[in-house]
Amino acid sequence: MGRLFWKIFVGFWLTLVLITAGVGALVYAYNQARIAELTEVAAGPRSELLVAAVANAATRGGARAVESLLAELGPHRPPVLVVDDAGRDILGRAVPPAALALARSELRGAERAAGVRKAVSPDGRSFVVFLPVPERPPRGRPWARVRPDDRLAFQLGIAFVASLLFSAGLAWYLARPVRHLRAAARRLADGALDTRVAPALGGRRDEIADLGHDFDHMAARLQALIGAQKRLLHDVSHELRSPLARLQVAVALARQQPERAATMLDRVERETARLDALVGELLTLSRLEAGVTGAVAEALDLAELLDEVVADARFEAEAAGCTVALAAHGEIALRGRTELLRRALENVIRNALQYAPRGSAVEVALARVAGSDAATISICDRGPGVPESELGCLFEPFFRAESGVARAGYGLGLAIARRAVEAHGGRIGATNRIGGGLCVEIVLPLGTAMHSGRAG
Repeated sequence: MGRLFWKIFVGFWLTLVLITAGVGALVYAYNQARIAELTEVAAGPRSELLVAAVANAATRGGARAVESLLAELGPHRPPVLVVDDAGRDILGRAVPPAALALARSELRGAERAAGVRKAVSPDGRSFVVFLPVPERPPRGRPWARVRPDDRLAFQLGIAFVASLLFSAGLAWYLARPVRHLRAAARRLADGALDTRVAPALGGRRDEIADLGHDFDHMAARLQALIGAQKRLLHDVSHELRSPLARLQVAVALARQQPERAATMLDRVERETARLDALVGELLTLSRLEAGVTGAVAEALDLAELLDEVVADARFEAEAAGCTVALAAHGEIALRGRTELLRRALENVIRNALQYAPRGSAVEVALARVAGSDAATISICDRGPGVPESELGCLFEPFFRAESGVARAGYGLGLAIARRAVEAHGGRIGATNRIGGGLCVEIVLPLGTAMHSGRAG
């Protein structure tokens, strides 16, 4: 049960308490006003009989006998009062002053009068017994001060008004933040991605406030994703524009200078190959972001896969004057997609080779993470490294660090590697090495199936 439940619960019980107190106070005030209207003493045959019976009970047994007698008469018993010399009723009931004064004046020291009796309890206390009535008593029921139907209707009316006020306050309390959320949702749908609702909710602390914070998180995420898509489209158009422009120039030169047609065809072939590579990289990234990997998860040995990737990378390293050193001991099994992991590892190692200076070594290490069912792969070089402010962007599409080193490619290799690792439930990050260079660390959980949803 959440905080909103307890707010409603406390508010409900507080309303009940207020209704009870209000009804009690108003009924008391109403009864006091009705008591003030009791100025006469009933003197009919029935009243005489009731007064005599109560006086006899008071004489025999005092307050206990009077209470027992009145209880036998039922809930609508007549209010026969037994009042002592101090003006207090023997049962603590309210005494109308005017009716008491009239009863005492009617008695005038005698034992009885019309509608009035004198009683002496066993403890020696003296009482005046009488039945007060209004100046014009209701016909047939001279002792009725407040009719039960009127009292019930009065209490129901007070309860209805109090519950109506409580419901109105509760509805306003619940609907106000909902109105803010609706307005924010409309603004977000209209394209205002910087819309937030937390400031409008103030210091509220309940499930509706949590919903508002979730809305703000969603809006921030949408803003980031749409911004990333816009940047991606901008970068894609920029990357496509250069080879297309070179293709147009090559075609134009081939038409103007037919003797150079063979050379221009070679240029067209190279630019076409670059376009094909770029489109392939984009399609791979798009499939990974959509959660489409195109392969079935299978059991594989991570150490064996890494050894194959390093063996292929050593051929490229020889041409660059570098070496690739592998430190991996023992079999490390996991369940995943072999080609997808191969692509991720190749991209990271090739990226390291592009920045590694001649004569240096790219260090690749595989080990189990102590105390957890996971494996870590580190690929470290001795290149120029990356500014600390750019480390968080290193795995974004088309990002190129300002390292001062010319490099080939389109800035998609590390982005594809990140999506591939995240598709296996892992994580990838980069840190600068002490003494120069960059170290990329990949952590993969072992013995778990691949994520079926969208990567990242």
